[in-house]
Amino acid sequence: MPASESVKVLTQIAAQAAADKFGTDMVAIDLSDQLVLSEVFLIVTGQNVRQVDAIADFVEEKLRQVGDKPVRREGGEEWILLDYSDLVVHIQSADLRRYYMLDRLWNDCPTIKLDVRIPIDEK
Repeated sequence: MPASESVKVLTQIAAQAAADKFGTDMVAIDLSDQLVLSEVFLIVTGQNVRQVDAIADFVEEKLRQVGDKPVRREGGEEWILLDYSDLVVHIQSADLRRYYMLDRLWNDCPTIKLDVRIPIDEK
């Protein structure tokens, strides 16, 4: 059974929030047939430590605005995990993303098309 519509909506909100803070290489993986605990992994790359933090904070803020808050938040210097039970958001530096290769680990699962507007860099 594919991920529920409510989780897909949260995934789109989280993805747009990440895009608004210039997160890149986003992929949403539908794990509903593979895992019992989570339906979707959203994986995002941040370009540096400060950007990883900014993306995580903004995703939390946007999901809080729709009434959702993470069950837990974990992190290190170059990664943050936001666990919303059915949605888990992984924000990693490019180096850690290449190292852990979560995309490849779950490459047999379907992906969810993300409909995000890419912000224009105002310089």
